Amino acid sequence: MRPATEPLKTQKVYLLLRDKIVTGELKAGARLPSELALADQYNVSRVTVRLALDLLSREDLVEKRVGSGTYVRGSTFAQPVTADLSNAFAHLIEMGRSTAVRLISFEYIEAPEKIAEALDLEDDERVQKSVRVRSFDDVPFSYLTAYVPERIGREYSRDDLAHMALLELMERAGLRAETAWQEVGAVLANPEVAEALGIGVGSPLISMIRVVRGKGERGMEYLHALYRPDRYSLQMNLVRKGSEGSRHWSPTSEGFRSDTATGSRATKTKRVKDK
Repeated sequence: MRPATEPLKTQKVYLLLRDKIVTGELKAGARLPSELALADQYNVSRVTVRLALDLLSREDLVEKRVGSGTYVRGSTFAQPVTADLSNAFAHLIEMGRSTAVRLISFEYIEAPEKIAEALDLEDDERVQKSVRVRSFDDVPFSYLTAYVPERIGREYSRDDLAHMALLELMERAGLRAETAWQEVGAVLANPEVAEALGIGVGSPLISMIRVVRGKGERGMEYLHALYRPDRYSLQMNLVRKGSEGSRHWSPTSEGFRSDTATGSRATKTKRVKDK
């Protein structure tokens, strides 16, 4: 049996090499050091290096050439799509139109406790749960799990959600999103998410939770979005404000931006409103 630490070592080597490729430190066409050299460099076994290279190969980041070695593939990253998040809801609808979606699941379930609390649901109120994967230029970049109250979910069909953005479907039904609270952090990909996004298990992901509310602060949607950081980012424009001795950074009127397929790092947002 392999020691319990081997999978962790494999993940470490994979992430270190992947970061060098994504950031351009290892350029397209570059030949990687031999397995033996990498094993010495990272103080691991050749088997660990080989497994890490297999993970990179599955993401099409490297290619193995028999008798020659392992090479960094040409860039597979799409050109960035940028939108202004100061008008967050318009951005979400536009993203739905400019990216392709694959609907993985669509069902009605008893609301999990944290979802019911976030959406202020009644004790017996069910929710519609959907899981979608969004792609840009045929490359998946986000894994979206959405919960909406059943009374809203019944306004559209499974086929509707497979072809239109969720907020657009809500607006079609006469429901208007007024405010949203969101939190951005980081998680590691579990096997299910990793397979859907074409990445290795344990790969870092941007995690964003957004709770959308409508008229009277009624809960409309609880969204948990997972993004590949090499293909999606959130950016914030800041300006210095305040008097001497208490100056601080504050978001500008240009607000937030999100890029698809950029590799920039995420920022944590507060509350955004539709304007």
